[in-house]
Amino acid sequence: MIATLSRATPVLMQGISGRMGRSHAAGMRAYGTNIVAGTATRDDLAEIDGVPVFRDCAAAVAATGAVASIAMVPPADVRAAVQEALEAGIRLVVTIAEGVPVHDALAVGRAVRAAGATWVGPSTPGLAVPGEMKLGFLPDAALRPGPVAIMSKSGTLSYEIGWRLAQAGLGQSLWVGVGGDPVKGVRFADLLDPFLSHARTAAIVLVGEVGGDEEEQFAAALAAAAAGADAAKPVFAVIAGQEAKEGVAMGHAGALTFGATGTMHSKRAALEQAGVRVFATMERLVADCVARLRG
Repeated sequence: MIATLSRATPVLMQGISGRMGRSHAAGMRAYGTNIVAGTATRDDLAEIDGVPVFRDCAAAVAATGAVASIAMVPPADVRAAVQEALEAGIRLVVTIAEGVPVHDALAVGRAVRAAGATWVGPSTPGLAVPGEMKLGFLPDAALRPGPVAIMSKSGTLSYEIGWRLAQAGLGQSLWVGVGGDPVKGVRFADLLDPFLSHARTAAIVLVGEVGGDEEEQFAAALAAAAAGADAAKPVFAVIAGQEAKEGVAMGHAGALTFGATGTMHSKRAALEQAGVRVFATMERLVADCVARLRG
């Protein structure tokens, strides 16, 4: 569903009445996101800044036809929020909260798969179709329509890369922050087919980091796609954490290595074997991407 999002997609915001909900709803609407409804537990709210507010997702969906949701709720409330959205028929849920209990994340993942839905999160800045809409708080300054699809564990690094690409005259076709938690919804490999089949995408940028095995899984999926002659788009990658010290905590909860899996070496080797161009710095990645697409 991510690849079909547009300015016309009706979106529901769960938790719209909170300070962060109001602020981010205003930012998303200003960018073009079609927020048609919100939910809040308060009985005294009929609307917020012109957006109708309902007590639950079922009432909101019935009244507005919303098909996607972004949940601005605390970590402990994410599980209940996603379940409520799924029961109302929502098929894309974005949850930005960091620190969702692992047990809850596992339960959310099972519920999403059983419903045939898509979950982006937790601990994500969101996603965007530049020039159309965004779900989350990706900075407008880094968003520009163009041919490069971005998938990233790191919000901050992807903002910088997106901004640099935009300054060089290359914008983005799709942008998905998968988050840095060990248990989450959409992972890099899940985005490969949508990115490869997306008509406006000419190249893919992957922003990874040490820990976990997402990059290795992506490499395996890309190699399989190439074997079937489906991978005709160049992939560029940068892996954060090359200076990370063994045994020292680094940023995201999912930045964990296990033996030879999840290391800088294992990720780089797997990606390069699958044909990905891996760079030590974002400057080199951007320069090579621009040269490749404009050459």
